[in-house]
Order: sequence, then structure tokens, then C-alpha cells
Amino acid sequence: MLVCQCNMITSSEIEDIVLDLLKADPWQLVVPAKVYSELNRRAKCAGCVPNVVDIIVQVTENYHAQNAHPPGDVVTFQTGLEKLKKQSSGVRRERRSTGHRAA
Repeated sequence: MLVCQCNMITSSEIEDIVLDLLKADPWQLVVPAKVYSELNRRAKCAGCVPNVVDIIVQVTENYHAQNAHPPGDVVTFQTGLEKLKKQSSGVRRERRSTGHRAA
């Protein structure tokens, strides 16, 4: 499907670029300007940008869904924080007494 009439860019070209960017760094923020830069083009009238954003979101969601780890392999952020709290619970910080309380 033709997405950008000014530059004659198809949806498959955009999908390929987004996949290449995600394979290089899966957690980067892919924006239309980066896609156009990879294609050595620019958004002339910018009428296609909303469609490009939709394609980026769809490809990114599919990429992360396919590469997702089982829930047991992923350490949740909350669990990591609880472990850190337990490790440092007896440590005095900033030379304050244990009875010190901030206002």
C-alpha cells in the first residue's frame, strides 16, 4: 500500500525500516523522522505522518509480542525494589540517627 505519495513510499518499506531499527535496539523510540532519515527522504507535506505513526506502533507491538519472554523469566520492577529495600534496611544513610524524621 502506498503511504506517502510525495516520496512514493510503501507500507512494506516502512515496516522493513522499523524492523531493522528495532533489531538494532529493541527499546529505542522509533519516530517518523527516524524512518524518513533511514529512507534518505523527508516528509514534504506531512499528510502521511499519522499513517506512518500507526505503522510504527503496529510493527513495534508485533515485534515485542513475538520476542516476549515467559513471565517467569522477567523480573518485575517491584520485586527488584523490594530486594534492594531488604538489603539496605539496616544501613544508616546520610549519618542520620535511626530516630531521625524529616518534616
